[in-house]
Amino acid sequence: MLHINDAIQIQDWELTESFTTSSGPGGQNVNKVATAVELRFEAERSPSLPDPVKRRLKRIAGRKWTDDGALILKVQDTRSQARNREIARERLTEMIEKALIAPKRRIPTRPSKSAQRKRMDKKTQRGQVKSLRGKVDPGEA
Repeated sequence: MLHINDAIQIQDWELTESFTTSSGPGGQNVNKVATAVELRFEAERSPSLPDPVKRRLKRIAGRKWTDDGALILKVQDTRSQARNREIARERLTEMIEKALIAPKRRIPTRPSKSAQRKRMDKKTQRGQVKSLRGKVDPGEA
């Protein structure tokens, strides 16, 4: 069982781990030992996650989310299979914790009248400066 917070615990049947040989550091050991971990979490079918959290998790997961509603994390950071398992579970926990936080609604604001007036005055002044940069008529000088 994976403990997220007091309200949410992921059951063992929702998680599936498979092991493969990994690329990266490890020398010849890499070709012999299956150290890479692929953690599959059946997020769509999970009874412990509310629907809004599932939707946010899907957005956070991006390409890691499959068509059948599973979240797949592949970890091959270390030479140790046990450590890779821990890392995969930590990443899943972080993603779910991130999905638990509902984003704040944006309240649209308007600039004040004085700010609008200042902006228009600056634009007018800048336009006058630019208009004075024109060619000088030699007959006027």
